[in-house]
Amino acid sequence: MIFKYLPIFIMALCLLATGALRSAAAEPPSADSIRAVRITGVISPTIADFITKQLEEANRLGQKGFLLELDTPGGLDTAMRSIIQAMLGSRTPVIVYVAPSGARAASAGALITLAADFAAMAPGTNLGAAHPVAIGAGEKEGESAMMSKVVEDAVAYARSIAQQRGRNVEWAEQIVRKSISTPAEEALKQKVIDLIAENEQELKTKLDGRVYQRGGQEFVLKTTGVELEFMEMNWRQKILQTISHPNIAYMLMMLGILGIFFEISQPGSIFPGAIGAIALLLALFAFQALPVNYVGMLYILLAVVLFILEVKVVSYGLLTIGGILSLTLGSLMLMEDTNPYMRISWPVIAATVAVTSALFLLVLSFVVRTQKKRFVSGAEGMAGEQGKAVTDIDGEGRVFVHGEYWNAFSRERISEGETVEVIRLGEKMRLEVKKAEPPP
Repeated sequence: MIFKYLPIFIMALCLLATGALRSAAAEPPSADSIRAVRITGVISPTIADFITKQLEEANRLGQKGFLLELDTPGGLDTAMRSIIQAMLGSRTPVIVYVAPSGARAASAGALITLAADFAAMAPGTNLGAAHPVAIGAGEKEGESAMMSKVVEDAVAYARSIAQQRGRNVEWAEQIVRKSISTPAEEALKQKVIDLIAENEQELKTKLDGRVYQRGGQEFVLKTTGVELEFMEMNWRQKILQTISHPNIAYMLMMLGILGIFFEISQPGSIFPGAIGAIALLLALFAFQALPVNYVGMLYILLAVVLFILEVKVVSYGLLTIGGILSLTLGSLMLMEDTNPYMRISWPVIAATVAVTSALFLLVLSFVVRTQKKRFVSGAEGMAGEQGKAVTDIDGEGRVFVHGEYWNAFSRERISEGETVEVIRLGEKMRLEVKKAEPPP
């Protein structure tokens, strides 16, 4: 069996080896360059891992600087802190550039910008709105004290970063407490950022000769003639970043549930169960980067239980209706956030619930239809078969049923040649029979 998949395995190894050779053959970045990454979208654990690894590499190679070009609506607090920690511990100077025009560095992006050695913005960009958002079941009345502690912690964190980098401490507090957002020109006036640049070339020109500090010593950043080397995510990071999108994570979870349900309802099919398990694990990975409401997840699991119970319990469709309602409510509650980028879109929910419910109902209809079918083989399949009495049956005798001669017994007397009907297959391979009802 394993040899069937051996060619596929060999091809996969060849592809991986080819990718590794290409990576090894690629020209290494020069130390006389600025390593740069361009981030657009939510700050997720995958993004944080990518940025921190690139920053570590810039430090290892002793490159002139590290440029983070940013356009983000925000992201997870843990991912943000991981990036900021790497930035504050970097020997290589870190430049954060909010660009291009029309971009923003909101929420987590604002604090990352504050943590840079040199903060820059393109004209027409904005910065701020860093009030923390509760992740989970949503803020309740009894949780207000806890949320207050979260806000105070975020305020202290923002102030400490601004103070360490010599930026406007009061502004840093206000973006957390009041979620204020500031355009580039105003941010420069309030000493939140260091400069405004139209493009990367102008950014390099304006950065040349600027001073930054490390360990109490001053260093001068030289950018004249220095090239920007933009780095891209590898295939693994791109895949993980893609599945962290709320819509993708939600559909992966539903695919996983469907696959496992098919495997349970039709044991031995293997493929649906394997695909379902993989999809479910990918969804669970994605959920760590998303504001998941676990009550919504429980509603979805309840829907699956109700669909399964429909097979066992005669509910005249009530359990099915309950399952569809539970699935819909769970999907709506699964991700609750004030930010649109952290929510599942309504069309995706409607389409997924409709398709999932239809597939559940289709499978259940096949299961119910199979259970109601009469047995056509085995001991149970003999019940109801008709034949003829070969001998008189007075307690015991012989019958011809289903093209075969059988020993038979009956609770009533049956004459030779009469039509008989099998009641069951008894012990010692003897048929219990009775006189067949005459046709109407």
